[in-house]
Amino acid sequence: MKQTLVLAGSLLLALPAAADIANNGVSYPVPADKFDMRNWKITIPSDINEDGKVDEIEGVAMLSYSHEDFFHLDKDGNLVFEVQNKAITTKNSKNARSELRQMPRGANFDNILTDSKGNQWALSSHPEADQYSAVGGTLEATLKVNHVSLHAKFPEKYPAHSVVVGQIHAKKHNALIEAKTGYGHGNEPLKIFYKKFPDQEYGSVFWNYERNLEKKDPNREDIAYPVWGNTWENQAEPGKAGIALGEEFSYKVEVKGTMMHLTFTTARHEKVTYDIDLSKGIDAKDHPTGYAEDDFYFKAGAYGQCSVQESHPVWGPGCQGTGDFAIDKRNGDYNSVTFSALKLNGK
Repeated sequence: MKQTLVLAGSLLLALPAAADIANNGVSYPVPADKFDMRNWKITIPSDINEDGKVDEIEGVAMLSYSHEDFFHLDKDGNLVFEVQNKAITTKNSKNARSELRQMPRGANFDNILTDSKGNQWALSSHPEADQYSAVGGTLEATLKVNHVSLHAKFPEKYPAHSVVVGQIHAKKHNALIEAKTGYGHGNEPLKIFYKKFPDQEYGSVFWNYERNLEKKDPNREDIAYPVWGNTWENQAEPGKAGIALGEEFSYKVEVKGTMMHLTFTTARHEKVTYDIDLSKGIDAKDHPTGYAEDDFYFKAGAYGQCSVQESHPVWGPGCQGTGDFAIDKRNGDYNSVTFSALKLNGK
């Protein structure tokens, strides 16, 4: 007996049994056997059904989904995300990803729409905070970066040789933008980066805050904060103050009320913490009330930052890639991240 399930609304597969859904030839266990996938959607850098859109899988399908290249368990039961530089992307990004997006609705497609308040969370400063899935939340992870892209035409551009392994993303709302509310831009108050130049032994962990301004505002920039090693503009060798490929570290992101509490730990270094009020501007150039009336979702995985684009003065490092994953992996034009722990709101 065949079952037909909807994978993220656009990807339809007819398969012999629920236990084999979207397994892509990968034998069990699959990620959901080791990690709670009930409130996540995965975006992978492919277009299997050739509809011109990046493939996204969510809901019941996540309980048995695995992809042998982009999203799978290793032999130790850890969760692997891999992504090449050149691949199909989401409509608002030039960077490819194998990345989870928080979906508070889970498989409740009928009653909670993707863009609805029940599928995002808010700060306590939001005037309608009680209508969202939650006020604040927690994302915790332990991971190691196995590989970052090796070849960039413009290595001096900040995103070269880097990957984002965790985010808080604000939801984009065109109606709020058109009404000039100061919100709804879909910016990112948190992106956790790992960056390593190919000729250096150690890389750096840092996090960025994006000023919550409209796209055309010249002050809409990422501000980088150090964790271990350097921030993204510094090309110097971080040495042992940094983090090596294959070296585990952990982060905890806890949002309570309007406060974002960040905790970073690893075996060789002291704990690093930050406490940021997201309802206030980060500096004089930011929106004066920061992200106070935006809504949000967490993200985790491998969001490649080494784009093949060249024209953008910041985000165009001109990294190499063919679009063929096997070739790009062989050439070193990809990112690989392994999570040994990943919890969303403690689960």
